[in-house]
Amino acid sequence: MNDGGDIVRRLYESPPDGFVAARTAAVAEARRAGDVAAARHLAALKKPTVAAWIVNLVALQRPELLDELAGIADALRAAQRDLQGDQMRELSLHRRRFVTSLVEAARRLAVEAGTPGAKLPLAEVEATFTAALAEPEIAGQIRSGRLIRAVSYAGFGEVPRPRLRLLTGLSPAPALPPAPSLVRDETAQRRRELEREMTAAEDAEKRADLRVTRAEQAERDAEHLVEDLEAELAELDRRRAEAVADVARRRLGRRTAEREAATARRAVGEAQAALDDLSGHQ
Repeated sequence: MNDGGDIVRRLYESPPDGFVAARTAAVAEARRAGDVAAARHLAALKKPTVAAWIVNLVALQRPELLDELAGIADALRAAQRDLQGDQMRELSLHRRRFVTSLVEAARRLAVEAGTPGAKLPLAEVEATFTAALAEPEIAGQIRSGRLIRAVSYAGFGEVPRPRLRLLTGLSPAPALPPAPSLVRDETAQRRRELEREMTAAEDAEKRADLRVTRAEQAERDAEHLVEDLEAELAELDRRRAEAVADVARRRLGRRTAEREAATARRAVGEAQAALDDLSGHQ
């Protein structure tokens, strides 16, 4: 039997529509080899959703892309800690562009594996990679290459900008026009307020999109569960049919043995009768 890690990798690298059948075959092979622990481990593996499978392809076949994603995440967290607004905006733009390219790379891997590109849940794939930027634990799950469902992170957003307030003192003399520096300050403050409003609106849009994604994912998870149960029922039906056939064979064998025993008893009786008859004539 091959190394267990190779088998698990093949299971999570192959399209999920064949996962249950491949897992069943791997479990049967482990049992034939007498490896009870491996059989139990393989039987416990869960079928991934299509989105999770696509993410697994990147983790298993293009791990260097996840290294770059981790580097961007570290830089974003550092900029947030230091409240470096300009750097944060630049990194955010780079983050969006990289995630877009990462999703495209994932799409190509899935298409190369034989899945039509038009049917791929790329929004869930993007949400998962975006969640990895915000949460190291999610990034670790992705790196394992054994993700079973897409994930999302509703709390991800741009770096919070400091709240600024103008300190007011005495009212300026009405005859004096506002100083140019004050106009610039008010313009800058208004720009920051608008930027905060835009960021809040973008975050609200992301959260709404993620709620839709989670609802769609829940529906797909339920569908996959039905598929798994149907596959397990089919396997049980197959094993039941084999057991019924085995009972029939054994019943036929018993009846054959009974007929042979009856024939043997008749032969014994006939031989005994012949001996008795021979003894009577002596």
